Amino acid sequence: MRTTWRRTCALAVAPVAMASAVACGGNGSEQAGEGTTLRIIVNITPNLTEQYWNGLFAKYEKTHPGVTVKLELTGTISANAKLTQDLAAGDPPDIAQQITPTAETVSLFADLTDQPWTKDTPLADQYAIDGKRYVVGVGEQIQSLVFYNKAAFAEAGLDATRIRTLDQFGDAMAALKSAGYTPLQTAGQWVTGAQFSMMADAGVLTENPRWTAERKDGKVSFADSGYVPYLRHYKDWIDAGYLDKSALGLTYADGQTAFLNGKSAMYVMGSYFVPAADEAKKSDDIGVFTMPTDGAYPSGQFGNISDPYVVVNKSRHKAEAIEFVKWLVTDQEAVRSQLAADGNLREGVTYPMSSLGKGVQQILDGTPSVLVKSGAAQPIAGFSDELNKQIQSLYTGASAQDAAGGLDKWWNSQS
Repeated sequence: MRTTWRRTCALAVAPVAMASAVACGGNGSEQAGEGTTLRIIVNITPNLTEQYWNGLFAKYEKTHPGVTVKLELTGTISANAKLTQDLAAGDPPDIAQQITPTAETVSLFADLTDQPWTKDTPLADQYAIDGKRYVVGVGEQIQSLVFYNKAAFAEAGLDATRIRTLDQFGDAMAALKSAGYTPLQTAGQWVTGAQFSMMADAGVLTENPRWTAERKDGKVSFADSGYVPYLRHYKDWIDAGYLDKSALGLTYADGQTAFLNGKSAMYVMGSYFVPAADEAKKSDDIGVFTMPTDGAYPSGQFGNISDPYVVVNKSRHKAEAIEFVKWLVTDQEAVRSQLAADGNLREGVTYPMSSLGKGVQQILDGTPSVLVKSGAAQPIAGFSDELNKQIQSLYTGASAQDAAGGLDKWWNSQS
């Protein structure tokens, strides 16, 4: 049986998030019987669109007369930023999605421990803080995945099942470049740093699941750790032209489209890529394998709780908000809808999957652990942004040691 470790997130949104939405409406005097408007911050992505959320919420409204759930688009602002703004303005929403409480921020959120249904939600214990549950999720994601263009691999004479080490991964990229493909697709925004985490955390945290906690205690550093070989490999791949430097100008959606259109041969991304491939009717043309490492193979999968929800403590409709969150994470139809929409997984819940989705499920079934950064294993606030900055610096001349040293310097400055 696989062991589940904790995933990193601050109060902030997961690295995969690209935009947010918040519901508006209602006033503090409303009661459920008279009509209640629940305000909710949600994650907007190419899979989880405004139309999707409105359709899901309409199903709840249909079975709960008098309750209205609304949202408004907020552009590229993160869930965390929007929640912070609303709280500062004294205008709190009722519910937020893609927020992970920390020991420093739990007072902002309702304690759901006394709700018996919460104990059976995915990764509930792993995300508990001092034994109390503040966040509940629909399923789980895995992210240390390499999706590949089957035609490109055939043309380059490659067998994905034989790529297990970082050197073999680099050799595969050389063969793909010779075959006329951009070997590895990336993008700007948050994608660069997130992809590096998906690659490096699989190996480093499989070897030492307590690495982040030890970094907090000053027992380890980035410059003298297993992250350095990954930084060196990544820098070598850039210098060899395996990653296109101009890709930093692409959005997350642009990078995904480039891979789906066959312009690149491989794409490191989480399980939430599967619905995009399904929608594009490309799933049968794409394969998937677990991230190569220079350590144990297969490694653990960097992953996290999917569709996490919190109820804001200052909600004017806390009881109604808790009831809505319960529906989101326990109603079988709502759960299947959210899992399928973003390619996520949950034990005991099935839904129709493409061949690519089944391949991801097989990797999850075979992984020795899901590496979840939460609690003591959660990096300090702002780390994801700094990591993204340092990884992007490799494209503009920084060395692997420069990037590792930069991470240490930044981390130490936050203490």
